Amino acid sequence: MTAHCYPDSYAIGRRIIHEGYGLYRDGNQFVWFYTERGVRDILRHFQTESEAVAYAYAAITGDKTANRYLVGLVTSAQEQTLLTELDARGVAYWKDEISFGGLHDKRSRIFVFGCDIRRVSDLLEKYGTWQKRN
Repeated sequence: MTAHCYPDSYAIGRRIIHEGYGLYRDGNQFVWFYTERGVRDILRHFQTESEAVAYAYAAITGDKTANRYLVGLVTSAQEQTLLTELDARGVAYWKDEISFGGLHDKRSRIFVFGCDIRRVSDLLEKYGTWQKRN
């Protein structure tokens, strides 16, 4: 997962994350868990590795945000500029729209996939969520 630039939302084996789901071996069984703020909740136990891996794989591949990074939280005026830049670089993206400052203040969230986050660090600086918004 690290090699394919997945965010730190999943832990397989001894990988440590601050928040998210994980799978580890405990004696003769496998454990699927959720952790947040250092508190681990056990969600499921599996008797075989193949059952555990199949479950984890389905959970991770079914999570639409598992391999996506938020590159911009933008106004409609900024959206087309950002999308044009991503298209010019050949970077695939996914977007949605959320209410930001009320019903009439919509923002688009623009996500890129996997290791493409490395190709857009300048855009992350320009359009990232920590930038001042009007």
